[in-house]
Amino acid sequence: MLNLLLRKLHMGRLTEQGINSQIAQIPSALPASFRQSLQIRHLACGSCNACDWEMTALGNSLYDHQHFGIDFVASPRHADLLMCTGPGATQLVNAAHETYEAMANPKWVMAVGDCAINGGVFKGAYASSGGMDRVLPVDFKVPGCPPSPDDLIKALLGIMGK
Repeated sequence: MLNLLLRKLHMGRLTEQGINSQIAQIPSALPASFRQSLQIRHLACGSCNACDWEMTALGNSLYDHQHFGIDFVASPRHADLLMCTGPGATQLVNAAHETYEAMANPKWVMAVGDCAINGGVFKGAYASSGGMDRVLPVDFKVPGCPPSPDDLIKALLGIMGK
């Protein structure tokens, strides 16, 4: 274990540095309870799964999202934030609406990756909505194809006001 830690210190970061996370809402407008913990429901809406893998990396020892009070939940009824990946495939539009409606108020939606923001490489495809903002009211956007885990954790901490 010590060898792994020393190797990590020697090698440095292995993923690319993030460029530009966009937070569309001022964190101070959020209720104080959201600054302590944030419950997230992930919704894959036709993505290639690259963003999903980067979101999975948030749980490793380098980023450790639970250390910051961020947790992924299985039910939208327990979620504060809906993280959407993918362009909003037409087959999943109804599921996206049902998931959003099942969430308790206040609720927010984050579009993760270029596909969720504007359709990305799937823009103009017959089975694509062209971005999650055409399906749900998107509050936060994290650009990238895919965005790095560093961008994602910075955006989530920015939402929490940390």
